[in-house]
Amino acid sequence: MTIGTSRPDLATVIHDSPVFALHHGGKIETALRRPLRSRADLSLAYTPGVAEVSLAIAADPHLLDVYTGRGNTVAVVSDGTAVLGLGDIGPGAAMPVMEGKAMLFKHFAGIDAVPICLDTTDPDEIVDTVARLAPTFGGINLEDISAPRCFDIEHRLRERLDLPVFHDDQHGTAVVVLAALRNAARVTGRDLPGLRVVVAGAGAAGVAIAGILAGAGLHDVVVCDSRGVLEPGRAGQNPHKEALAGRTNPGRLSGGLDVAMAGADVYIGVSGGRVPEPVVASMAPGAIVFALANPTPEVHPDLAGRYAAVVGTGRSDFPNQINNVLAFPGIFRGALDVRATAITEGMKLAAAGAIADCVVRPTAGEVVPSVFDERVVGAVAAAVAGAARAEGVARV
Repeated sequence: MTIGTSRPDLATVIHDSPVFALHHGGKIETALRRPLRSRADLSLAYTPGVAEVSLAIAADPHLLDVYTGRGNTVAVVSDGTAVLGLGDIGPGAAMPVMEGKAMLFKHFAGIDAVPICLDTTDPDEIVDTVARLAPTFGGINLEDISAPRCFDIEHRLRERLDLPVFHDDQHGTAVVVLAALRNAARVTGRDLPGLRVVVAGAGAAGVAIAGILAGAGLHDVVVCDSRGVLEPGRAGQNPHKEALAGRTNPGRLSGGLDVAMAGADVYIGVSGGRVPEPVVASMAPGAIVFALANPTPEVHPDLAGRYAAVVGTGRSDFPNQINNVLAFPGIFRGALDVRATAITEGMKLAAAGAIADCVVRPTAGEVVPSVFDERVVGAVAAAVAGAARAEGVARV
């Protein structure tokens, strides 16, 4: 189906599509946790009984997360500007994706999530709106907000709110990439801190990946955008890219992706571009290639397999699917369980370690667990909760 499809053709597509059939009426709904069968139930759940709970919370605000569903509820917030690979399609068109995210929260971690699609792209308005909604939620999951606005929005909300704020396009991707890279290094007999890594893409995911790799002790990370290697003082770089250039590229490389890739141990693609075969061939022997653009990886796995020892994509039909669903349900589960005031770098590193450890004997075809591996959420939640306590951001 393409833009401009005539209405009769669209109607035919909708009628015949199992995708539209699944989405009919939406994918989520509210449900009651307590029965409402009698006048006695009503008097406890609502007036007059509920007044006692309201007065108790007014006297002690910490009771809010005990006697309401807030402590197990996350807002999934988007402005529709960077939805999947579809780009800026607007808040209405983003709604099925946000419903899907809420579905994943509930299925994998038992967390109630509410899709909130905002009809504004102004960072000030987004920050103010989410902050004013915060009394309703135990955590905020930012989703599909375009870079570089997403960096500022997340930073300001984290400063303003005392609850977990997490931009999944950044940090969920970064956590799973680190988990996969840790195991890929084991498979190829490499030392993780000694890897020479090229990250193609300087948007939300690329920035976060570079950050978490630094936190994990990797020193030689080079980030490229569509114009080539990020380096300090390069003309036309926005402030976020200039700051990233100052934290990466220790060898002060200059030029295109081909320069960065020559001799590199690892390629991580989050750009949606295409890498020519000779450039892939120029990597170090036994290289690691994570080409994560979806649905078309930057390097097709068949091509990557000619030169790389470990290959991963964002797709479910190839081995080593690097999927955010391995990270965010467990991260929020752990953060909510200890009523964390934030999601710290230590909590993200702990999550990556827990995901990696779910693969006891990594192989070239399995450096991350399946998204349906039932051990993952519990392992990640426990690691995140432990890190939150160790870093002093847990309230229980």
